[in-house]
Amino acid sequence: MKRTIHKLLMGRGHPEGQEFHSTIRKRWENIHAIWNNKYEEDAGLEKLIRLVLSFSQFLFPGTYIKHLFWKKGPLYQDLATEIFVLLKTAFPFFLLYTSQQNNPWLFALMMWFLLETVMYIPTLIFASDTFATPRSYRRGTLLLLLNYLEVVLSFAVIYATGQHLNMPLTHWTEAVYFSFVTSSTIGFGEFYPVTKAGRLLVVLQSLFYLSYIVLFINFFSLRLKRGYFRGDL
Repeated sequence: MKRTIHKLLMGRGHPEGQEFHSTIRKRWENIHAIWNNKYEEDAGLEKLIRLVLSFSQFLFPGTYIKHLFWKKGPLYQDLATEIFVLLKTAFPFFLLYTSQQNNPWLFALMMWFLLETVMYIPTLIFASDTFATPRSYRRGTLLLLLNYLEVVLSFAVIYATGQHLNMPLTHWTEAVYFSFVTSSTIGFGEFYPVTKAGRLLVVLQSLFYLSYIVLFINFFSLRLKRGYFRGDL
């Protein structure tokens, strides 16, 4: 049983001769590469945005979770990341299902996770000059799908915390339903925003969805030569 679980989680293991690198050190190297124009000749607003995105990774737990396992190698780092992403995706669902969305500490924690996800996707695309290429692009696609579900469920929690719609949300499934309808931009049904805050939330979620889809399709199909997306499938 132990060998079966290990085979399932780790596959064939690390390739021989593979070097392991500190996650935090690699993140600093990424910032230095952007600052010194090591790979990209950018300047002005473009460079500023790339630096902000690269620095933002130090504000969130994902970087430090990967760093905890860097001495064990990328397979263990990937496994830890997958568990973390699954927990982040399940967390807003847990808040809705247990009616804990109005707990200020849990809500703040969810917003911290949400901000990490929202910042991480553009960082991969625009500021990943020295990031290691993924072990599998199929795995990367699956994780991005989970990131998308996390954002949809997190917005459902936000909608459930206030009276922003024309009718009160009487069950957690209604909040999830409205969030999915908004993110898919198929138009409003029986629920629609009536407050300024509600309209702003809908705009922000729609912008995220549109940018997510455009960037996801564009950059994964082109497979950039530099950074996280370089290389072949």
